[in-house]
Amino acid sequence: MPEALAPPSPGALRACMSRFATGVTVVSYATDSGPRGATMNSFTSVSAEPPLVLVSVARRARCHDQLADGPFCVNILGAEQEQLARLFAGAPSTAEPRWAEGARVPRLADPLAWVECEPWRTYDGGDHTLLVGRVTDLGHRDGDALTYAWSRFASTTESTDGIEHLF
Repeated sequence: MPEALAPPSPGALRACMSRFATGVTVVSYATDSGPRGATMNSFTSVSAEPPLVLVSVARRARCHDQLADGPFCVNILGAEQEQLARLFAGAPSTAEPRWAEGARVPRLADPLAWVECEPWRTYDGGDHTLLVGRVTDLGHRDGDALTYAWSRFASTTESTDGIEHLF
């Protein structure tokens, strides 16, 4: 039997994964004291039938327990919303969030797209919990996307020849 390899350090894993360009989201949820949100880039679609998406939430995050048990909304940010991403990540920011009422949970007023979910399943993901939500409502607008790669924000320009036109 081959000898087990030592796992990479958390810092080496973060450095490697920072090369993977992602979109940027703020996952919003309701509390007794009003709407809250957290910036997350670990988000992906899972299934079309049933419609499912996944977010990965750090167990030590303040929002962890509230997101695991209730509806949430994934707000996909536009290129002009970098300050909102910083605000909900806990970094200094000049942003003032504007909220909109969703069917069951608050969402940001003008994200590039939004996906409202109810809890479907949770899975152990080491120091994170993988939350799979069943999509109950969604919407989008035109615009450039906010992206994150190499530990920096960037943007991706909307293309009129995008993937939606390939099929």
